Amino acid sequence: MGGGRKRRRRDGSDAPPVMHPRNRYAASAPDFAALAALYPSFAPFVAVSGGGRASVDFTDFAATRELTRVLLLHDHGVNWWIPDGQLCPTVPNRSNYIHWIEDLLSSDLIPRISNSSETVRGFDIGTGANCIYPLLGASLLGWSFVGSDVTDVALEWAKRNVESNPHLAGLIEIRNANEAPCSSKPETVAEEAVMENISEPVDGVVRSIAPIFVGVVKDSESFDFCMCNPPFFESMEEAGLNPKTSCAGTAEEMACPGGEQAFITHIIEGSVSFKNSFRWFTSMVGRKANLKLLVSKVREAGASVVKTTEFVQGQTARWGLAWSFIAPRKNAIRSSTPGKVHHSFMLQGLRRGNGAFQVLKSAEAFFCASNLSCKTDSVSFSIDVTLSDEQTQAARLDGDNLPGSVEDDPTKLHSTVTGASFRISVFEQMPGTLLIKGSLLNKSLSGTFTSLFSQLEETLKTELVSKDR
Repeated sequence: MGGGRKRRRRDGSDAPPVMHPRNRYAASAPDFAALAALYPSFAPFVAVSGGGRASVDFTDFAATRELTRVLLLHDHGVNWWIPDGQLCPTVPNRSNYIHWIEDLLSSDLIPRISNSSETVRGFDIGTGANCIYPLLGASLLGWSFVGSDVTDVALEWAKRNVESNPHLAGLIEIRNANEAPCSSKPETVAEEAVMENISEPVDGVVRSIAPIFVGVVKDSESFDFCMCNPPFFESMEEAGLNPKTSCAGTAEEMACPGGEQAFITHIIEGSVSFKNSFRWFTSMVGRKANLKLLVSKVREAGASVVKTTEFVQGQTARWGLAWSFIAPRKNAIRSSTPGKVHHSFMLQGLRRGNGAFQVLKSAEAFFCASNLSCKTDSVSFSIDVTLSDEQTQAARLDGDNLPGSVEDDPTKLHSTVTGASFRISVFEQMPGTLLIKGSLLNKSLSGTFTSLFSQLEETLKTELVSKDR
C-alpha cells in the first residue's frame, strides 16, 4: 500500500490484479498524503520522500494501528481502536478474505442450508480485539456475525468496537469460548469438547486450547460460513523473525502448539460434528507447504467440496482454504477441467545470502541458458519469459496446445504468440523462505510451461537450498 498509485506495467498497461477485483483498494492503493491531510492524527506517521512519494513505516505498531483506524473510518464508516500489544490487521488484506467468501456464497455450487435466514450469517473463530472480519462483513455486505474469543482483553475490546458502531451493533454478537455451556450434541461431540480443552505449553506457558465449535455454536444454530485467521506460528520467537512488519499480537493470536497446521487441523476435525450447521468452513493459511497437507486432511474428513485461493498483497502471499460436507448441486459439477495456468513451489531453508534478488537472478540465468528471452523487473521481483515464434511453433507441432486456444487460420497465429509466454514471480514468506509462482500467459504453451517450471524448481533447490533439508 502507499501513495494512491495504480499498479501498472512498465509498458503502461494495467497489471494483473493481485487483490480481489471487488476490493476497493484493488485499483488504487490508499493515498497516505491525502489521508494525512484529512486526519491530523495520522500525519505524524507519514513520511514524504524528495520525489513526493508518501510512505508509512509498517514496522511501527502505532503507525499501522492509526492507518487501520483511518481506513476503517474513511472508507467504511467504522469507528475502531485496539490497545497496545494486540494484533493489528491490514484492511485491504482482510477485505480480500471477505470478498472470497462472498464468491463462495454467491456460487451455485453448494445450496443454502434449509433453515438459514435471508441474512448471511458468519462465525469468526478468534475474532480478536480488532473484530475486523465482523466489522468489515457487516459494513460492506450487511452480514451478521458471531465472533468468538478466549482472552479478557480480546472480548472486552471486540465488544467495545461493536458498541462504537450503533449502526452495526445489531448484526454482531461476541461470545466467550471459555464460557461455552454444556451441549446436548451427540456423545462424539461431547468427547471432542474434552479433547479441545487439553493444555499444552507455548513459550513455556501452559495454555488451555478452548473449544472452537462445541458449546460456542448453540444447538439448532446454523451459519452460512465460518472463517479464521489462525495463529500462524509455533512460538512468539518464530513470529518475530520477519523484520519488515511490526511483531504486534498476543501469544494467543500469534502462536499455538504445532502452529497453523495444528490449529486448522483442529478446526477440520471439529467441523465433522457440525457438518450440517455450516454451509462452508473456511480458514486463512499462511504457508503453502501446509496447504496441501490441510487439503488432504479435509478430504480424509469426508468433505464433498474443497476450494482454495491465493491472496497477494505486495510481497506477502496467503491462501484461503474452504470445504463443505453438503452435496454440491449436480449442474455445478463440471465435466471437464481447464488446463492449469498457475504453478508454484516453496524454497525453504535457503543458504545465507540467497534472498529474493539472488533467486530472481538464478531463475533468469536458467531461462537464458534455455535460449529464452527474459525481461526482469527487480522492483516487482518478476520475470517475463518469452518463447520465439519458432520455439512456439515447435511446441505446438509437438502437441503442446490446449483445445480451442489457437485458431486454425494461420493469419491469426502471430497474435497468439505475441508478447510474454509466462511470468515468474518471487514472494518472500519469511526470512529463509520464498514462494516462487509461475503464471501462464499464452495458453497454447501449457505443456512447455509445466515442464520448464518443474525443471526450474529442481534447479533452484539444487543451487540455493541447504543440503541438510
